[in-house]
Amino acid sequence: MGFFDRIWRMIRANLNALVSQAEDPEKILEQVVLDMQDDLIQLRQAVAQAIATQKRTERQYSQAQTTADDWYRRAQLALQKGEEELAREALVRRKSYEETATAMKTQLTQQSVVVDQLKQNMKKLESKISEAKTKKDLYIARARSAKATQQINDMMGNVGTGSAMQAFDRMEEKVLQLEAQSEAITELSMDDLEQRFEKLGQADDIDAELEAMKSQALSGTSATAQLPAQTADPELEKLRQQIREG
Repeated sequence: MGFFDRIWRMIRANLNALVSQAEDPEKILEQVVLDMQDDLIQLRQAVAQAIATQKRTERQYSQAQTTADDWYRRAQLALQKGEEELAREALVRRKSYEETATAMKTQLTQQSVVVDQLKQNMKKLESKISEAKTKKDLYIARARSAKATQQINDMMGNVGTGSAMQAFDRMEEKVLQLEAQSEAITELSMDDLEQRFEKLGQADDIDAELEAMKSQALSGTSATAQLPAQTADPELEKLRQQIREG
């Protein structure tokens, strides 16, 4: 369990570092998974080596046990032939190989425990790596979302104060000025012929009104002809002065 505790402490340390350091979360997460995969490769190599050692011990044990059995049969044969001393020597050899087989048996039991433990650790690490890959994708997606949100917030914070918005305002003012100049030129370049016709229409109205006033004046001449001459009318003089000044 200590091995996996160290791995997860390393992962948590790297993830916590993302908060305080200006590093790329994607690169760090990718590197963490790569480190775990390297650990898995080393663990697999250790398992393979332990299994190979176990197989070699099994062969040595089997060979020692077979040789011990062979010397026991030889001792039986020598005893049957009346060669008691030879049988004794065969039993001594048998005992030596039995001791070797017993030692190999003990070593084989220990190696089996080690191999089983390594296999379990390897399966756990494979499961942790699969989980880390899933979380890595999730954290990367969250990091990208946070980064995009930060960029949007920074951009919105600069709206109205940046040189780009100032340039936009200047262009807007310039367009409005050009539109105003265009309207002024259009008004100044109005067709002179149309203006003259408009003035003629106004002159006709004035002439008609003047003729009407003349008619009224003629109709009132007979009534006023017998009146004695009067001094100049002040109101009439004031009107003439206004016309001359206007």
